[in-house]
Amino acid sequence: MHDFCFTIPYGMLLIGGGFIGYMKKGSITSFAGGAVAGLLLILAGYLSLKAFEKKNNSYIAVVLQTVISAALTLVMGQRYFLTQKVMPAGLVAGIRANLER
Repeated sequence: MHDFCFTIPYGMLLIGGGFIGYMKKGSITSFAGGAVAGLLLILAGYLSLKAFEKKNNSYIAVVLQTVISAALTLVMGQRYFLTQKVMPAGLVAGIRANLER
């Protein structure tokens, strides 16, 4: 399977999660973080899709996906170890770590 098959839905999931965090707790930080990371991942997925259609590789998309994934795994992994709460930190860190394989 190609990277954009995971990256675009994951970006949408992050945007939705940030919105839910805002609606439940009033956290503007959750909304902003989810929206920025999600939109960047959707952009990277789109770039990868367009490169795939031309039978090329988009190295910019790969680097962008990797940097965002590493940052999310690090930040949410640290948050999970501090709070021991699976939602949302453990879930996001776990999903991202599994997609990196």
